[in-house]
Amino acid sequence: MNADDILQNPDEHVRFAAYLGRLGRVADPDEVDLVGRVLTDPDQAMAQSAVLRHLDRRAAGLYPGPAYEGWARAMTRAVTDRPFLTQRLREWTLFRAVTLKLPWQPDELLASSNWLQLMTAAGTNTEAIGILAEAGRTKRIRNTAKATLSHPSES
Repeated sequence: MNADDILQNPDEHVRFAAYLGRLGRVADPDEVDLVGRVLTDPDQAMAQSAVLRHLDRRAAGLYPGPAYEGWARAMTRAVTDRPFLTQRLREWTLFRAVTLKLPWQPDELLASSNWLQLMTAAGTNTEAIGILAEAGRTKRIRNTAKATLSHPSES
């Protein structure tokens, strides 16, 4: 079933599952096109949720390696008119910088979403974790960071 056929199904749950299946199997050269097609679904909340899951899955696998940068640029172009999705890609790029100890700004981390702060608080960059232990947005983030600092071998 191609993306156009998926659009014909009136049940958004079926379309969501079908989109996830297609996105999980898409070849790299076809990925941008498929993401764009999914985002034409009339149920924008569902379509963006499917694309978000895809972005998170792909970014988690790619961020440590050199292929991430080109992929992130291509995906950013594909979702450029979707603020939440572009923000998520920016945050994956910041997570990559923090995790790989590339240049990053503490203010960017402190201005980021709870999602990114929590992932970073449970990570391995002690500078970032220390910042979040002191000034993370929520008590959960601050406590996670403090626990990570207390037990670094368990993170």
